[in-house]
Amino acid sequence: MSETIYRELQQRLDTYSLGFPPTDSGIEIDILKYLFSEADAEMFLALTPKLEAPESVAEKLNISEPEAADRLEDMARRGLLFRVKKNGASRYGAIPFIHGLWEFQVNRLDTQFAKMAERYMEEGLDQAMAESAEYFLRTIPVAESVDSEYRVASYDDAREILKTKNPIVVTDCICRKQRGLVSDNCGKPVEVCFMFGSMGRYYLDNGMGREVNLEEAEKILAEAREAGLVTQPATAQNPGGMCNCCGDCCGVLRVLNMHPKPAEIVFSNHYAVVDGNECTACEACESRCQVGAIAAGGADVAVVDLERCIGCGLCVTDCPAEAIRLVVLSENRRRVPPETSLDQMIAMAGKRGLI
Repeated sequence: MSETIYRELQQRLDTYSLGFPPTDSGIEIDILKYLFSEADAEMFLALTPKLEAPESVAEKLNISEPEAADRLEDMARRGLLFRVKKNGASRYGAIPFIHGLWEFQVNRLDTQFAKMAERYMEEGLDQAMAESAEYFLRTIPVAESVDSEYRVASYDDAREILKTKNPIVVTDCICRKQRGLVSDNCGKPVEVCFMFGSMGRYYLDNGMGREVNLEEAEKILAEAREAGLVTQPATAQNPGGMCNCCGDCCGVLRVLNMHPKPAEIVFSNHYAVVDGNECTACEACESRCQVGAIAAGGADVAVVDLERCIGCGLCVTDCPAEAIRLVVLSENRRRVPPETSLDQMIAMAGKRGLI
């Protein structure tokens, strides 16, 4: 039964979010065995992403309600299920590998799991991420990098997103922690990922993050951008989380860096333009870019590769000559993100051919 139930679990996870594809080596099964006992796997497979009370799960598995409640809560504490508490009652649901099982191990991550995750990224997960990247995270610009005459939509403004959220929870970047365990990470700030609403409360309940007020959240955001991190909320107008990512460690940006034309697979409404009359080719922008979209060395002016530029605006904020600006895509190319996280998941499933 062991191999069968873990393969069934892999196949179920492959239908969620970015997917959880099989590999020739079977590293994905090793990961599942590391996280789940067979009893855990059976419980997970009895659930869907739709939240359920313990009595409903107990009936499915023909076990007592107290046993179901204990097992569900234990799995939620270990980051194997999502849980929402309301009016003294808890409901539980299945979660994807990303965002879900992987990120929920932020306090338990060790070298063994970090190495397995790195291997899986190289053998299968990278391709799955590339295929669905545009509907998972989207790039939004540094506010100061956009022409003042163009009013950035609220869903493209990180500070406006923060203003609408309660609670705001900050947690460690698991990607940066993982890279630090398997190789040298970039050394950029770690406590820079935000979670909101019910997801934020799950992080708080499980000791995976801390609540911050708007002022502190804006300070963390400013420090992340000063460090050269790309702000990427979930691809929804009302996102449940917002990451601050680097090209060295972040799974999505690592995938974008491997792609010949990142601009084609990222959800972004902006791109960088260089003023050749002002540019001094100092190379500050080149080192700032997280996807290798700017070349300045050996040239009279910096050159932006529009097939690589993801419109984050980091280059603009570090240009001493103020020779770079972000411009918005033409109206016929501009995109509006899905309204809710559910709409986002539906769009992702549609792109993957699951619906």
